[in-house]
Amino acid sequence: MTFRLGAALAAITMGALLASCATDGTSPPPKHGDSAQADKPAAKPLPAGLDPTTDMNPFPSTYQALPSRPTAIIHATVLTGDGKEIADGVVIMSGGKLVSVGGPETAIPADVTVIDAKGKFVTPGIIDPHSHLGVYPSPEVSSRQDGNELTDPNTAGVWAENSVWPGDPGFNRARAGGITTLEVLPGSGNLFGGRAAILKNVPAVTMQGMKFPGAPYGLKMACGENPKRVYGSKGRSPSTAMGNVFGYRKAWIDAVDYKRRWDDYHAKVAHGDKADPPKRDLTLDTLMGVLNGDIRIQNHCYRADEMAQMIDISHEFGFHVTMFHHASEGYKVAELLAKEGVCMTTWADWSGFKMESYDGIEANAAIAYRKGACVSIHSDDPIITQHLNQEAGIAMAAGNRIGLNITRAEAIVWITGNSAKALGIDGMTGSLNTGKNADVVIWSADPFSVYSVAERVFIDGALVYDRHDPRYQPKSDFELGQPGEGAFHQ
Repeated sequence: MTFRLGAALAAITMGALLASCATDGTSPPPKHGDSAQADKPAAKPLPAGLDPTTDMNPFPSTYQALPSRPTAIIHATVLTGDGKEIADGVVIMSGGKLVSVGGPETAIPADVTVIDAKGKFVTPGIIDPHSHLGVYPSPEVSSRQDGNELTDPNTAGVWAENSVWPGDPGFNRARAGGITTLEVLPGSGNLFGGRAAILKNVPAVTMQGMKFPGAPYGLKMACGENPKRVYGSKGRSPSTAMGNVFGYRKAWIDAVDYKRRWDDYHAKVAHGDKADPPKRDLTLDTLMGVLNGDIRIQNHCYRADEMAQMIDISHEFGFHVTMFHHASEGYKVAELLAKEGVCMTTWADWSGFKMESYDGIEANAAIAYRKGACVSIHSDDPIITQHLNQEAGIAMAAGNRIGLNITRAEAIVWITGNSAKALGIDGMTGSLNTGKNADVVIWSADPFSVYSVAERVFIDGALVYDRHDPRYQPKSDFELGQPGEGAFHQ
């Protein structure tokens, strides 16, 4: 596949409080009789665009929901994405939101379009938490291989969204498989690969037109074989597992110091003292964002022992690993993951292709889930993302063969609710609950069947894919081609 602190709690809390004071353009009033304080000129905080601790987004989302109409889906088996199954269920969407989800007694408004889904299934939109669509697009040509910035083991300053090509035909293929949201990550060739982007899977000309409004950033990190292979082959560090860990710890030491300098600056500004801000460092901006709790770590890591080691490092420097990706040996440390509140996302039957994946088993997700871990299923592949429902079905069936009794209402959470939780968007999508975004898929049959296909896909209540209507089967410009001779001349 593609290559894919400790500051005291009091200081962290005080830094955050002071930062909030520093951004409103005011300073504390002088104490009565304190003439020196009264005579001191107030320091001005930096403009938001120069202060990495403010809510700064240089690439803001321009996403706008497509036109929709009030719609009721009736007579469907509804898997809600939060552990429930509703027979003969009703799902009502209006204004881009879910307004009602219930059984056959649910009242149907008079002014809605009704879709009779008898014999069919309805689920939340599928969320792929590990995708490289757009950064490793189709066709696979060298000019578009933009997922790995293999120039330094720490490239936390690069952002995957700056590599996303919205014209990747893979987005359309994924939508036909029920994928409504994706986390697009850098590759795993570096210890720190860069920021991940969360996208709505809608046709768009720009990345900003796909960017999920309000979604937090993730930081891609990588354990194991890839970084040491890439840099060892260059005669550089890391070339060993211990070199990997040295690289992580050195980077976090630098990040702790960077955060301290910014906290000191904000404290002086809040007190009205003259202060010069630290020089911006885009790499350390991202790591500081993790330490401040604003950016989530998405960690490529296969082996149980390395996952435990990364958790130790997180304790050393005061951050939290949100999710381990691939996690082929997650079943071995499921209790630890549950205790630490760390999710894992994995495949069902993709294992054994390199040593660190050797102990992967089909029941990995099911075993870890039954042991209390937060479990998700991902693709990391432009083909698997087209049938992520079947990948979850394989994992469910493998677990049930060994007596774990995973229900489909539980297994659907692996590709909806839990993925949303790990990405920090579960308040907006991932389950069929009133008030959430109307991201909905109608399946021809049980979505865990190899014979089932996504018939209709809605994002924010808008129909974005219809298997039976060519008007809702978007094509990218690349798929349409160009007229005339020499269309493919370089």
